[in-house]
Amino acid sequence: MAAASGGANGAAGGTARDRLLLHGLRFFGRHGHHEEERKLGSHFVVDLEITTDTAAAAASDDLRDALNYSDVYEAVRRLTEETECRLLETLAARIAEAVLSLPKAERVLVRVTKEPRLPAQTVGFAVEIARP
Repeated sequence: MAAASGGANGAAGGTARDRLLLHGLRFFGRHGHHEEERKLGSHFVVDLEITTDTAAAAASDDLRDALNYSDVYEAVRRLTEETECRLLETLAARIAEAVLSLPKAERVLVRVTKEPRLPAQTVGFAVEIARP
């Protein structure tokens, strides 16, 4: 995964515009309004854009100064695979809350897509939220 710079003001205290991008995280989960959806499960794809200041990490080349995307991945995996929600909005909000609880995460855009259950289905469903 890569961080995309959008002109951060660095460690001097300005608003960070750098983003850590995690796209296409695919998990199997049991989320849905209907009991049958939760029983059978589906695949979900999660995309994240996390605003963070990357200046210190770029200068030090030290993971301790960065938002660790492995920690982000694990938080999203745990919520998607090990919990159940009736609504995609709930899952997305829980993911946003978990990401924002990590050090150095300032803002997050979360997109959760529920893939079609059957091969003949061509429409997936998605929700996108931004926090804070």
